[in-house]
Amino acid sequence: MRAKLLTFFVVATALLSAKPGGANPVLERLAEPGTHAILRHALAPGTGDPANFALGDCTTQRNLDAVGRAQARAIGAAVRDAGIAVDHVLTSQWCRTAETARLLDLGPVTEAPMLNSFFRDRSTADAQTTATAAALAELPPEETAVLVTHQVNVTALTGVFPRSGEMVLLRVGEDGDVTVLDRVLLAE
Repeated sequence: MRAKLLTFFVVATALLSAKPGGANPVLERLAEPGTHAILRHALAPGTGDPANFALGDCTTQRNLDAVGRAQARAIGAAVRDAGIAVDHVLTSQWCRTAETARLLDLGPVTEAPMLNSFFRDRSTADAQTTATAAALAELPPEETAVLVTHQVNVTALTGVFPRSGEMVLLRVGEDGDVTVLDRVLLAE
């Protein structure tokens, strides 16, 4: 059953990410100056984290499964196939986000605590969201960043409630205002 599901996933990924003669037209917008992507980590079954969650211990966290790992690889392949150069790959310190970021294989991955989940403790939501927008606003317009984080972080920044592995393409003005350009779910 798992092998059939994985086969279906790979075929579905190819169909969803392809168009006749090229890459996904929504994804191609990531190549536009000043455009960045914020991505909810790939599929990690469950919700939240176990009660014994410890930041540095992946055995205490909800992690990617085989489908999630394949999803992360497929997303990265679609970005590379579209010819998009990524200058910065930033990730939350949670294991499922860091693994997603590494499996994208878009470049060196940098941990960014501002992308850590605030699902359990919303007291840092505003500060983290402001810091994320400020970090993107400070990048030169010719540089592209891909941020890998959690649903709550994506929603706080963009107003979008993303599915696992969904990318939200955005721009951030000098004033920190976020403009959502599009969404793309390359695979489920």
